[in-house]
Amino acid sequence: MSDSTVTQPEGREEGAVPQTVTGEGEQRFLGRLRTPRRPRLWFEILLIAVSYWTYSLIRNAVPEQRGKALRNADWIWQTEHRLGIAVEESVNHAVNSVTWLIVGMNYYYATLHFVVTLTVLVWLYRSHPGRYAATRLVLFATTGVALVGYYLYPLAPPRLMDGSRFVDTVMVHQTWGSMASGDLKHMSNQYAAMPSMHIGWSLWCGLTVFALAKVPWVRVLGLLYPAATLVVIVATANHFWLDAVGGVLCLSFGYTLAGLWYGSLPYALPRLVPAQPPGRHSPSWAQAS
Repeated sequence: MSDSTVTQPEGREEGAVPQTVTGEGEQRFLGRLRTPRRPRLWFEILLIAVSYWTYSLIRNAVPEQRGKALRNADWIWQTEHRLGIAVEESVNHAVNSVTWLIVGMNYYYATLHFVVTLTVLVWLYRSHPGRYAATRLVLFATTGVALVGYYLYPLAPPRLMDGSRFVDTVMVHQTWGSMASGDLKHMSNQYAAMPSMHIGWSLWCGLTVFALAKVPWVRVLGLLYPAATLVVIVATANHFWLDAVGGVLCLSFGYTLAGLWYGSLPYALPRLVPAQPPGRHSPSWAQAS
């Protein structure tokens, strides 16, 4: 009997992994990363805590660059005058004349951007787990690109402009809360006003609530929240109108990134997800609502 021989396909070495297998493996890995899955509570708490701490650390570590920040503030103020939208000073003085209103706005500015954002995240985690990760990615990407803005474009808030008539409402009314006024001003970068994350975060909350809430009046509140926040940041002289535009642009970046990664807007993803990843005897995808 003659010895049999085995021939290898031309151009392929023995033991080599076929390219198609490698490519399919990479596609499956990316597919798993892009597939919404049930969030884990301990991981989300840790992630949010570390992310907020990192955001605060980086934001406050950006060089304050007072001279450049004041020059940028003068340029924005002059630009708004040329555009006919320089009404911040009038709003600041008008609201400051109503003590109970401006005091309430001071506390609103100091607390709600954190409280409401965290509340919406908890609601998403409990009621829309399939949309949670994608919507959270929007928020994180928005915040991340804002840090780049703080570094590249230091900006003084209106209340710190040289020679301006803006009222620092926290200082005047001695209310607690603003990390940029009073005894807390040394703990925060006072020249990181562009973009406004009060607007970026509040608009994220408002759009999320409007898109996913079932109760009509709750959806209306979702839209009113960023609108009220816009009035507050101007009335307290912490931001220009154009800072709000910067916040909207950052949020647009966040939605674009999430859309590219997940293949759709977060709100179009299924509401529910299986308890375990597919392939491990887990139930099928629940119907989106």
